Amino acid sequence: MRQTVLDLEESKIREVANAGMGRGDVLAFWFGESDEPTPEFIREAAIASLRAGETFYAHNLGLPELREAIAAYASRLHGRIGPERIAVTSGGVNALMLACQAVVDAGDEVVAVTPVWPNLTAQALIMGANLQRVSLSPKDGAWTLDLQRLLDAITPATRLLIVNAPNNPTGWTLTREEQRAILEHCRRTGTWILADEVYERLYYEPTPNGCAPSFLDVAEADDRLIVAHSFSKSFLMTGWRLGWLVMPPAMTHAMGKLIEFNTSCASVFTQRAAVEAMRRTDEVTPRVVAHLKTCRDTLVPLLQALPRVELTPAKGGMYAFFRLDGFDDSLALAKRLVAEAGIGLAPGNAFAPEAQGWLRWCFASKDVARLRQGVDRLATWLAR
Repeated sequence: MRQTVLDLEESKIREVANAGMGRGDVLAFWFGESDEPTPEFIREAAIASLRAGETFYAHNLGLPELREAIAAYASRLHGRIGPERIAVTSGGVNALMLACQAVVDAGDEVVAVTPVWPNLTAQALIMGANLQRVSLSPKDGAWTLDLQRLLDAITPATRLLIVNAPNNPTGWTLTREEQRAILEHCRRTGTWILADEVYERLYYEPTPNGCAPSFLDVAEADDRLIVAHSFSKSFLMTGWRLGWLVMPPAMTHAMGKLIEFNTSCASVFTQRAAVEAMRRTDEVTPRVVAHLKTCRDTLVPLLQALPRVELTPAKGGMYAFFRLDGFDDSLALAKRLVAEAGIGLAPGNAFAPEAQGWLRWCFASKDVARLRQGVDRLATWLAR
């Protein structure tokens, strides 16, 4: 195998989860997904498609009706976006990998804002890129961006900037002014932007369009911008493996070729489910966001009341990212919490070396009582 692949670091989140899977006494908050199943009317749309025998290949770029539905959905949030800019993908992670494959050659320079979900940086490494990390900085539990430091790191030699906001794991979110500054700088340097905006609807600050600031709000259609999305988070469809890309229209045909050589297409029955999800999004997403805000507002004060906890509530996403004073090894701490407290959390150093000592708690819990129970277990463990 390629040495690059052999050198890939295994997921530390999976390492912790593997230590606790199969144990009925562990409260699992390690993965980034809700424990609430997909709404029944979405599931029924997939079942109807299967009963109709829709088990064949689809268009590389996705069903026309789904691309049109996604374009209409994105246009409501961000202004006119046509279906000619949309590609349906086999999951959000597939969308991100396709974007990397489309623009990154071996030896290219890639800049990524970290801490971040490890797949985003691993994908650039798989392509043979030279990766430079620009880290957010924590202060009183809140992670912030040194914008000038980021702009200084992006030069004419930089092929791609990878940025995830709202951010997994920290909850950090770009402002509209920061997005404009980054976009204008990347126009000057000729740098592509890959914006992972899968958490845009999971945003808890008041905004006119009900979502976090997006690069789509400030960019032109032909800018070197690729935005990745997923049905996983705000539609409760993690296991369906369905996402989409928004890209310059001149890029779409070539992206269809690239999809052919990766997955050929997304399955028809999952796309039928997604059409129904888009058609009835107002019955799903606002409720999901309201519940997640309740979860956040339940968990965060309870954690902040514990001794030795450093934490600021996130503006977006579905995570509480916190530090326990006196514990410097995130992976060892997370494994201890599984073994000794029955709590499953993700270790901070899974997301970047600078997040060593931090833990990520996914608060997307259908029953908020699970969150309280988890904090009780953590409090008992700390006291012991």
